Amino acid sequence: MATLAGGLAGLAGAGGAVSVAVFRRSRRSWLISGHALTGPALADPLPGVLKLGLGGMTVRVYPGPRGELFLGPGAPQPGRTLRRLVLAPLFARAMAADGRLWPNQQAPFRLVVEFGGPSRDPQALLRAYRMLDRQLRDHADLLSRSRDGVLTAGAVTVTVTGAVDVRELLAAQSERYAFADGTFDDLGSRAAPPDLVPMVSEWWTRRFGWDGRDPITAEERHQLHALVRAAHDDGRTVRFSGLPEGSRKARAAVWSELGAAGVDVIADADLTGLARHLRRHPVSGTPRPHLPTRAVRRSVPRPNAPRTVVHHEQV
Repeated sequence: MATLAGGLAGLAGAGGAVSVAVFRRSRRSWLISGHALTGPALADPLPGVLKLGLGGMTVRVYPGPRGELFLGPGAPQPGRTLRRLVLAPLFARAMAADGRLWPNQQAPFRLVVEFGGPSRDPQALLRAYRMLDRQLRDHADLLSRSRDGVLTAGAVTVTVTGAVDVRELLAAQSERYAFADGTFDDLGSRAAPPDLVPMVSEWWTRRFGWDGRDPITAEERHQLHALVRAAHDDGRTVRFSGLPEGSRKARAAVWSELGAAGVDVIADADLTGLARHLRRHPVSGTPRPHLPTRAVRRSVPRPNAPRTVVHHEQV
């Protein structure tokens, strides 16, 4: 990550400084495949997610006054904003640890921002995305980005879901710090290239009926492996959520099957159970690119510097 100047430090605020102190006490390693589904009862979910070492989280936000996006149930509460409770602590943690959230982090923390609220008015939701975009640009050095079709991984990758026509808005930006959520139907689509939709996400029950209580059928196992392989071949990561809500044993069977198939992101509301399972049974996926320790920006090429090869880093 780029060296962060003193002026940026103020964005973290007092809350961010406290969060860094709490996070430093956590020595748990990073679980790249673990993804937390946080419910409305958790008004401040990030500390628990990071304490468990989970590699991502989905947070639902609601547009509110003063251009802020609010977390938690009920009417917007002062201080309960995405900026204060999620973005600033993540920024402060990365700033304190040379651009990483964990010492062994090798791929971005996946932050999925889901727009909620009673209104599904397209214009209102587009205004909400613009709120998010402004806040993300305040934390640009932390984030994965797409610039003129080239993906560059950062400490955090932000995916937007729930917003109407957000793909069109994102595609119009030559430089962006958020990405659209996709499905397996987007594989091979020119309208949804990997630099716009780097991750495909689906609810398990949309394609599968297995609930983990009995052994998975050969047909469903073959379908799962084929879908994951197709997504990886198309340059995308895979996230499954909406997993069956059975016993811990049944859930563990589903987690194991997803891990064996190489699913990149396993999303569940049972955060403790998922973290414990992934520590015992790590997902065997494709190699991930290493995050740069520090991104050095040069306005003038170095003498005799080799030509740069443009490539996409997995975000």
